[in-house]
Amino acid sequence: MKKVLSLMIIGAAITLMVSLSCSTTVQKEKEKPNIIYIMLDEMGYFEPSYMGNKKLETPNIDKMAGEGMIFTNAYAGATVCAPTRACLMTGKHMGHTSVRGNSGGLPIRSDEETIASMLKNAGYTTGGFGKWGIGNRGTFGVPETHGFDIFFGYYDQVHAHSYFPEYLIKNSKEVMLEGNEGYYYKGKTQAQNKIFEESVKFIRDNAGKTFFCYLPWTPPHGLWGIDEDDPSYLHFKDKPWKVQHSWRKDDANRYAALLYKADRQIGEIFKLLKELNIDENTIVFVCGDNGGQRYFKSDEFPYGIFGPNMNPETGLVFRGGKGNVYEGGLKIPMVVRWPGKIKPGSQSDFVWYFPDVMATIADIVNVKIPDDCDGLSILPTLTGEGKQKEHEYMFWTADRHWAVRSGDWKAVKVPDKKKDGKDVEWELYNLKNDPVETKNLADDNPGQLTKLVKYAFEAYNEPVGGKIYDKELYMKDHNINKPKPPRN
Repeated sequence: MKKVLSLMIIGAAITLMVSLSCSTTVQKEKEKPNIIYIMLDEMGYFEPSYMGNKKLETPNIDKMAGEGMIFTNAYAGATVCAPTRACLMTGKHMGHTSVRGNSGGLPIRSDEETIASMLKNAGYTTGGFGKWGIGNRGTFGVPETHGFDIFFGYYDQVHAHSYFPEYLIKNSKEVMLEGNEGYYYKGKTQAQNKIFEESVKFIRDNAGKTFFCYLPWTPPHGLWGIDEDDPSYLHFKDKPWKVQHSWRKDDANRYAALLYKADRQIGEIFKLLKELNIDENTIVFVCGDNGGQRYFKSDEFPYGIFGPNMNPETGLVFRGGKGNVYEGGLKIPMVVRWPGKIKPGSQSDFVWYFPDVMATIADIVNVKIPDDCDGLSILPTLTGEGKQKEHEYMFWTADRHWAVRSGDWKAVKVPDKKKDGKDVEWELYNLKNDPVETKNLADDNPGQLTKLVKYAFEAYNEPVGGKIYDKELYMKDHNINKPKPPRN
């Protein structure tokens, strides 16, 4: 009897030890944070109200900035929608990424790892909600084959130009939207509402797990379709903003409303994190996807009513905008919040860009980054712990334009540009002294220029894109929207 009792005690002790071991393992696994990455399409550098914008309102992003870290030198991966998403998801810069054009849903390659596939392999549940843009149906670049358990939204970026499409896509299946006929400005079901609902459902359903939630939302990108009884539209409806050369006379009001709506939904996500008691273990990124677009220009507002690239305090304007490789096409707003890890109300001038997101997340989760990732981890900057590495250089292309930055110096290749009757191949700027790129120092610093040009050619490889296996299906989402409305 004593022997049996002893065996029972030993067995109970072993069970307890195993239980504690499993509990510790689960706890350690849960110590890995949830990751939410929110990217707002075309939100310009100076458009969040925390940057001093007096017309647009982003109170929840502002609050997030007060609780986290603002980056003043964050850069997009590219100057337009599709390639910048490819750089973000695959951790490659524009000299290596497989998608470099913006024609619609060109695919990344089937063998490319993404942030989602990296995290899925690390035990994360993965969801994406919004605009994918780097692999239509009919290709090997669809998100569910690149690490996403679920992706709901637009696969083709031209499909995403309508806020009232006939359908959205969920893991390559069409989800019809009630009352929509594909018109840009009218319909019964606004797509962002459905995308937001699915975003919230995913977070709620996976609150007990460790999850990655990628939210490449379309607002405030045009065309600006919003319900006219939407509280955000009503908030801006009567602003006396006169616009020229736009689809609707109140498009500026609609733009402001869509950004305000996205900000409101970001606030709802933070409320949900607190409700679910997972706020403390969730890191949230909010950023734009590329440089600002000078929408709604006029004689009074030559840089756009909202001045996405104009400092509202100094009046200085970043050169260029969406689509080119000057600062106005590349600099983005970026805020990161991680309670207990990131100092509230902090600001960093560290220079980094989209390829670094993959490396940073890998560092946070303690997994190996893919061998072909061009990024470096900014975790030391986020937490203030450890030594922060810096890029030897950063590289971008846009059509035949190239740019490379190393330290404070930036070289820009400008084809077909002439000065005094001679071709200008490269320009050189010192961004510390000239952040708006007005003084070309190429002639005065030939050694510095040679160094940067060498980096550029070292960075560039010819692109190898993914494959399309069903051209008709590939083009379906691309061509589904009705023709654009007449301007008025």
